[in-house]
Amino acid sequence: QVQLVESGGGLVQAGGSLRLSCAASGRIFSNYVMGWFRQAPGKEREFVSVIPGIGGSTYYADSVKGRFTISRDNAKNTVYLQMNSLKPEDTAIYYCAARLTVVASFKPDLYDYWGQGTQVTVSS
Repeated sequence: QVQLVESGGGLVQAGGSLRLSCAASGRIFSNYVMGWFRQAPGKEREFVSVIPGIGGSTYYADSVKGRFTISRDNAKNTVYLQMNSLKPEDTAIYYCAARLTVVASFKPDLYDYWGQGTQVTVSS
């Protein structure tokens, strides 16, 4: 069983920054693909970013490319999402998710474990 706990959400003005963290349980965290997704009110959950376990490329949704950066610290069992130049349309609940495979995916249905989410609100 894997437990994921997000933190770092909050209220920020447009143009500001936040860093989300996701702490994971599990002895082999470094093997997990970790993804960030978000869900705005009335919308479906959408892909934001993904990072493989060890090595490999990170991927971003076009809407956040150049503004968000995903990273991980396998020694701390934690994945991060640095969000800069935030826009009101980034407002959503942000979820981290773990996929127990080495293959990254943009599809939320392919992830095995989810955190409870953290609210990000960007005011204009």
